Amino acid sequence: MAILKVSARSKPTAVAGAIAGTIRQEGRAEVQAIGPEAVNQAVKAVAVARTYLAPESIDIVCIPIFVDVIIEEEERTAIKFLVEKLPLESSGLPLGVDVRPPRPAAPPAETSPIAGS
Repeated sequence: MAILKVSARSKPTAVAGAIAGTIRQEGRAEVQAIGPEAVNQAVKAVAVARTYLAPESIDIVCIPIFVDVIIEEEERTAIKFLVEKLPLESSGLPLGVDVRPPRPAAPPAETSPIAGS
């Protein structure tokens, strides 16, 4: 299986399409990113891939792993995301639905004492 390499300049929707295609064909995909911006793009791509697969009743699970890689004779630490097909009944989550927790309410505005009261 080929490793899908994500950079800071990768478009999450394009990477998501590659992840979804690999999941359809092989049932799993490996996504690798080095650096915070690349990891951000990779995480967004996994989330978008989930929505691409939802109409086909396919859900996925993502397992992040630290790996050491050699780039230009220098060892770097990357994050590899193992993305695997999940049996639909196992996920327990609605497909293609925003599952983020609700934002907390804004704290009440501070009131200052009124002079002379």
